[in-house]
Amino acid sequence: MAEESSASGPGRIGLSYRDSTPSWRAPPQAPEGAPNILLVLFDDAGFSDFGCFGSPVRTPTIDRMAAEGLRYTGFHTTAMCSTTRTALLTGRNHHSAGVGSLANFDSGYPGYRGKIAREAGTLAEMLRPHGYRNYMVGKWHVTPLTESGSTGPFDGWPLARGFDRYYGFMDAATDQYTPELVRDNSTIEPPRTPAEGYHLTEDLVDQSIRFLAGHAAERPGEPWLLWLALGAVHAPHQAPADIIRSYDSVFRDGWDAERERRLARQKAMGIVPPGTALPPRNDDVRPWSDYGPEQQRYFTRLQSAFAGMLDHADRHLARLIGFLEQAGLREDTLVLVLSDNGGSQEGGPLGGVNLLGPRNLREEPMAEKLARLEDIGSPGTYANYPLGWAMASNTPLRRYKQNTHGGGIRDPLVISWPKGIAARGELRHQFVHASDLAPTLLDLVGVAPPEQVNGVPQMPLEGTSFAASLGDPAAPSKATPQYFEMFGHRGIVHQGWKAVAYHPPETPFEDDRWELFHLDTDFSESNDLATREPARLAELVALWWREAEKHQVLPLDDRFRQRFIENAARFHGARRRYVFHAGVGHVPTEVAPDIRSRSYRIEAHAEFDAAANGVLIAHGDATTGYSLYLRDGHLVHDMNIGSEHVIVTSDHPVPPGRHVAGLRVRRLSREPKPSLATGPGISEFTLLIDGLPAGRIESRLGFYNFVSWAGLDIGCDRGSPVSRYDAPFMFSGSLIKVVVTMDDDQVLDGDGIGRAVMARE
Repeated sequence: MAEESSASGPGRIGLSYRDSTPSWRAPPQAPEGAPNILLVLFDDAGFSDFGCFGSPVRTPTIDRMAAEGLRYTGFHTTAMCSTTRTALLTGRNHHSAGVGSLANFDSGYPGYRGKIAREAGTLAEMLRPHGYRNYMVGKWHVTPLTESGSTGPFDGWPLARGFDRYYGFMDAATDQYTPELVRDNSTIEPPRTPAEGYHLTEDLVDQSIRFLAGHAAERPGEPWLLWLALGAVHAPHQAPADIIRSYDSVFRDGWDAERERRLARQKAMGIVPPGTALPPRNDDVRPWSDYGPEQQRYFTRLQSAFAGMLDHADRHLARLIGFLEQAGLREDTLVLVLSDNGGSQEGGPLGGVNLLGPRNLREEPMAEKLARLEDIGSPGTYANYPLGWAMASNTPLRRYKQNTHGGGIRDPLVISWPKGIAARGELRHQFVHASDLAPTLLDLVGVAPPEQVNGVPQMPLEGTSFAASLGDPAAPSKATPQYFEMFGHRGIVHQGWKAVAYHPPETPFEDDRWELFHLDTDFSESNDLATREPARLAELVALWWREAEKHQVLPLDDRFRQRFIENAARFHGARRRYVFHAGVGHVPTEVAPDIRSRSYRIEAHAEFDAAANGVLIAHGDATTGYSLYLRDGHLVHDMNIGSEHVIVTSDHPVPPGRHVAGLRVRRLSREPKPSLATGPGISEFTLLIDGLPAGRIESRLGFYNFVSWAGLDIGCDRGSPVSRYDAPFMFSGSLIKVVVTMDDDQVLDGDGIGRAVMARE
């Protein structure tokens, strides 16, 4: 007779149950005292943006966590979202784990695959065998976006990387009022509409509470990890209008005054040393006094939208902390609140109410910005603040997100664990890197990193646990050097010194000028010692190259703008025809037909009723995109470029019955050097009913660099509406299929596409 053994003892299989012995496998057991872990990851919050790090923004919940625990002033990230998330999740440097820059592209080199390597297990994968249930809520963005559609592949999605449940969005950003949501491995609709008061932050916190409430009911004795990655405060900056307007008086004195005030608070709090200098303004930031009252009012409102979004998020974080207290979980929950990189430079010198128009060479003039001031932060806008406010966000540090100077990589970190950390309201000044977080959490849980995950041998953890510093303010910083690289910008920190090089895109790397700072005495990187200590600088630069080779940073490649074109071409290949049958929806932009800067045809095969209404195909949202639809029987095409609508309506209705209604777009001319002044050239838009022209228009506007960040739908427009109708505006007839056929005349501008994509990241 057969025998098998398990943790409950050997079993035996006989002829019947009378001569058989059952056996059960014991479930995984967590180490004694293993805490629950709540990690709250903000997006694009600069070093000084939390109240407890010097900001006037109201963040009482985060401030309370700091008062009940610790603030780390030496926490460093990787300068971008995908890369920091990779380092946080895996405990490895982001190049080593295969995500050297963004999840948006794969450059073909080991350090730049845009997807976390299987050899780099995630924290969730490492905790799961030790009795943890793992919940992921919010932004993922460590899977190539070409793999984020309904067919996957799903091996890079949260549920395949150790998380038991997922609710959130896969892209770098999403509209906070009409997000593109995923539950587990399926796209879903938001539970409410903007008119019903929906906002993504509230929804993410609601779902977090649901996950934890279910856990408390079903598995009360087992620990959990909840990874809550908010959309806040990434653009578009969107929040309730009353919260936004409450900050106008706070920021009316401008970014220069705000930087000085924040630095003064930071010194008083002990966040920075008393002698910390305020560096000169960053490049392209003009003095606040250079602008007139109306422009200042507009700039202030953009900053108020950013602040309102952070304030709003803190209010909902209070609900989550309140639930932990109500459920008796707070004392034994390790709470971490942090940001993924510094304040964003993507708003440019002037910011915008809808920054997606200029990405397609449609200027948003100041008069239009001012006219839409009251719209800032509301549905249908894509607002982002200007460089001056991003500079203030990173006080007292230089430069921004994307850069390896302090403004891009030094971020706030708050840690609170009432049962496990005795400190209350203390500061820690140790150098800490994003890759150090997973080793620290494993250390606190009491487990070693596994040698294999799902049968795959694992690379060593590269981060260093800083658990000792939780109880000892004098604990030493990590002894190993920490390199930085992003889009050719480089840096290295070792033994209190930092060498850093700003890299202008697509210029020779050997022309970069390295700077040298003694961080122990120069928090803000204001005193460049490169000429005084050339030997030390040379030593650090040589160390950078050794670390770069060791961690798959090479080859250096700053052609990130060209990479977006190459990745799109590699994914779509020679395909020129797409067939969408009725029922298809939520097609991600990266998977949808690439109609940018080319001629194409759309043909919708359907049964039309008299005076038909509704959308046949729509790609995008109120900020940009296109829609082909019926209104009172007439065929309509709306090309929405930055909220400017180019509309053509058929000169006669579509007859009842089965017909093919469509659109033919032809490029009539191209500008040799497109710009905001010239546009991309002239295109002709011709409506077709059964192949015959039914209306025509010409326009200099067009989808030159991108179509939209929101996805494509068939038979409806699910989200924020592209055109002037109420979404979802379902087609009233019977839609059979929509065919998109593209000509082989596409000419793309890598520089413009790069700027467009980076505005989203």
